[in-house]
Amino acid sequence: MQQIESSKEIQAFALESRRAGKSIALVPTMGFLHDGHLELMHKARAQADLVIVSIFINPIQFGPNEDLDRYPQDLEGDLNKCRAVGVDIVFTPTRQALYPESFQTSVEVTKITKCLCGAGRPTHFQGVTTVVSKLFNLTLPDTAFFGEKDFQQLAVIRRMVTDLSFPIKIIGVPIVRESDGLAMSSRNAYLPTKERKEASGIFAALSHAQNLYKQGHKESEELGQAVLKQLGEKIESPFQVEYIKIYDAWNLTEISGLITTPAVLLIAVHLAGTRLIDNLLLEN
Repeated sequence: MQQIESSKEIQAFALESRRAGKSIALVPTMGFLHDGHLELMHKARAQADLVIVSIFINPIQFGPNEDLDRYPQDLEGDLNKCRAVGVDIVFTPTRQALYPESFQTSVEVTKITKCLCGAGRPTHFQGVTTVVSKLFNLTLPDTAFFGEKDFQQLAVIRRMVTDLSFPIKIIGVPIVRESDGLAMSSRNAYLPTKERKEASGIFAALSHAQNLYKQGHKESEELGQAVLKQLGEKIESPFQVEYIKIYDAWNLTEISGLITTPAVLLIAVHLAGTRLIDNLLLEN
């Protein structure tokens, strides 16, 4: 496995690999890797000749008073995990490498970024699409792998790839969960012991609504209220619900009233100062 820090070097490697007829898969990450990231790498390893993992804490996707300065890091551990999976290249650029002082360009998806996470983090997705487009241009992948935990992010990336004609297949990988159901996330490390235990109630609440849906309860408001009630019963610590929404799983538009198409139940909560997101599909 090779670690590359230079943007020019990674692009030269990708160009040479493409000329040699090798397929490339990209797994973009911000590091502090967990089993959810490793699942992305395993999927990539099975589908491409070369697997590139990027590790970069992207400053422009963090808003004011967010956790940029304390985002967890463990580069040595991350490199060991990538090596164990069989990753070929780990791209670890500096901020200066991706955003030199003269940098003044951004990439923005304008509509589906305004709801859900984008409503409370108005600059977040522009930061995501800008850095991902740069990573695409530097690594020239045939495929790129993203986790379905960040459901809106996945939809935004797919929209960008379609609109800008990137010749890349975007592959979503199902959520990997802890044994108690909590969706794996690097930010889970922020949770104190008591709150970490209580955080499992998020998945329990979503599962409760999913079961109601399967039993024939198809009104979106009823299911949202069921999640809220279950959270109130299961989580004793003070927490703040940012949103509980049901959206069309294909075009990411909110569903009000009767659910008649494949849908996704999405949630964002703040627990002990940590923002947690999750989702479950609602389908027969």
